[in-house]
Amino acid sequence: MTVNLPQLRAFLAVVDAGGFSAAAAELGMSQSAVSHAVASLERELSAPLLVRAAPVRATELGARILPHARVAVSAARSVERVAADATATMTGNVLLAATPTVSQGLVPGLLRHWREGLSGVTVRTFEGDSAEVSAWLENGTADAAILIDPPSGCGVQLAVDCYRALLPRDHPLADEPFVALGDLEDDAFLISPNACEARIRTIHDLAGLRFAPTHRVRDLVTLISMVQAGIGVTILSEVSRSLIPSDLVLVPLRPHTSRRLVMAGPHGRPWHPAVRTLAESAAGHLARAASPSFSDVPSLSGFPPG
Repeated sequence: MTVNLPQLRAFLAVVDAGGFSAAAAELGMSQSAVSHAVASLERELSAPLLVRAAPVRATELGARILPHARVAVSAARSVERVAADATATMTGNVLLAATPTVSQGLVPGLLRHWREGLSGVTVRTFEGDSAEVSAWLENGTADAAILIDPPSGCGVQLAVDCYRALLPRDHPLADEPFVALGDLEDDAFLISPNACEARIRTIHDLAGLRFAPTHRVRDLVTLISMVQAGIGVTILSEVSRSLIPSDLVLVPLRPHTSRRLVMAGPHGRPWHPAVRTLAESAAGHLARAASPSFSDVPSLSGFPPG
């Protein structure tokens, strides 16, 4: 029996992505190559590992093999990292996980910055909720993650990201220097589970207000479109600013609340040697690009250096 790393990588990618097409895109391979790798692994093990449905999921045997496959692939990455560190080469692939708002509002600009300044490193991204991002980092699916409010000292701080009220430009409060959350009680309130719902609940608690959203939508783009249509208002973090169309405004919110965005590698395991370089490069880039509007606290000046 001969099991190899490409087979295990393909198997993990299909399980994590929920399908062969999505796995192929993540791995930068053709779908037929991914299918062939998984099929050859199943032949080696003389049993099916996947239920080929929508979404694709692991069989009972596949589920038992899954944690061992993760350990094997993670160990291989560690060997590659040690070798790269020893030769001081800044090359290779880094798998980066982030939440939807960070992925949509912050990561595209960072990918462009890294491509221009660290051309030997290829960064590929995974998008998931906070729990998924943390799990992917710790189980070896991702080499790095942009974490929200992790314990201090666990990585390189990229930004202090403040929460804002998202209003139509013709809203009566759109031109105010800030808006108190209580002033929005007459507006229908919209929320997306992918847009920091737990923190928005906390903001309501701080303001002594009941959290009672009128509409829940899954996708951030849909949420923004509904505010555009005048259906209601919402709260987003400043990192979403690049996604906001010209007929909407982000207004500083009271009570003031923010979150820290930190880029980190896994806890308790060696980091890919490129991760800290990527993080420090990103922090410097964001600090140079930041404007005072990115934070209500003048001393932070938006993106503080890491």
